[in-house]
Amino acid sequence: MNIFWFRRDLRLDDNVGLFHALNADVEVLPIFIFDDSILSQLPKDDARVTFIHNQLEKIQSKFHEIGKSLAVFHGKPIAVFNQLISENNIKTVYTNSDYEPYARKRDLELFQLFKENEVEFKTSKDQVIFEKSEVVKDDGTPYVVYTPFSNKWKENFKKIQLINYNSEDYLEKISLHSYPFLSLKDIGFEASKIKIPTFDVSKNLIDNYEATRNFPSQDKTSYLGIYLRFGAVSIRKMILKALESKNETFLKELIWREFFMQILWHFPHTSKSSFRPKYDAIIWENNEDLFKKWCDGKTGYPFVDAGMRELNKTGHMHNRVRMITASFLCKHLLIDWRWGETYFAQKLLDYEQSSNVGNWQWAAGSGVDAAPYFRIFNPTEQVKKFDKELKYIKKWIPELETLNYPQPIVDHKEARERCLRVYKEAVG
Repeated sequence: MNIFWFRRDLRLDDNVGLFHALNADVEVLPIFIFDDSILSQLPKDDARVTFIHNQLEKIQSKFHEIGKSLAVFHGKPIAVFNQLISENNIKTVYTNSDYEPYARKRDLELFQLFKENEVEFKTSKDQVIFEKSEVVKDDGTPYVVYTPFSNKWKENFKKIQLINYNSEDYLEKISLHSYPFLSLKDIGFEASKIKIPTFDVSKNLIDNYEATRNFPSQDKTSYLGIYLRFGAVSIRKMILKALESKNETFLKELIWREFFMQILWHFPHTSKSSFRPKYDAIIWENNEDLFKKWCDGKTGYPFVDAGMRELNKTGHMHNRVRMITASFLCKHLLIDWRWGETYFAQKLLDYEQSSNVGNWQWAAGSGVDAAPYFRIFNPTEQVKKFDKELKYIKKWIPELETLNYPQPIVDHKEARERCLRVYKEAVG
């Protein structure tokens, strides 16, 4: 028997690792593991866990049509595989690659376990077009600036042919087994009340993406993030959708995702430390009261507060507003970007470590291709540019023009001057 391990690829359609598993000469046991190391850190109604389980139910429904089943486990992956190896004659474990530091450490431990038990471990590239060192400079070193990376990505893309891995056509190779399909309740969770938006990659949205994407009141984002994060859609099919448009802005956003993924792959320390080491010398104020006001959307700066309230209520925040809220935390409040990155990690439905870390370091000025530290968003001017009729802000702050809305917790001019002084002392 072989195993296919679903991870960040929660679909049967165009799934590379699943395709390879089903095209081997052995029956396949399909599994998913709710990793206790991750779940133990989450609230019991976490919307992402609900989303994952919903995707697994869709897979299970397809399997049921042919009298088969998905095995769902809860625990630490190494313990689950110890059990599976002891109970079955396993030749090969197939899965799709994951590039985050925790996943790399986990897979290395599993590789040792499999080696000791003479089990092959085969991973496939599925969640990106280019991985690891497939897009690097001519001298083999990684790109740390987006534009040349993007140009090389597009140049390399012209040389490949996208294949549709029609994995759904081979489901008869799924084995019969008696392992359970665990419910949310079985793993100690409950269904979230947060509604996950359906993603939109229509021609209309993509063609007009550049013109509309900066205005949060227009609600013209694709909501694709969570679907890509958990592999509920094929990145190859999304790239093809983007290429149908003459406007490249949507495609560039998908390339940004891969840019940050390869940065985290080459520089895993950036998940905890600044890419530019001198920025770790910044003396942050880290005022816990001000941080709580930022988290709660009570800073007295409407764009910041609307964004944080949207995040807390829905698990989503418009990309333009993410930049404003992140800049405000680091530059106006002098609070360590890692505090903000951690909070977004807890709340964002589409949380992807590489993009979250990359964008927070961009906002703090400490990352690759980052905004210079003296670039400090003026939250009031941002309102005039991107929500001048206050449609987005009033949606999230109904008490905006009343005495119940708080006064600004810092003065913009004073905060800006303090930020420039502190940053200059640290980085010169």
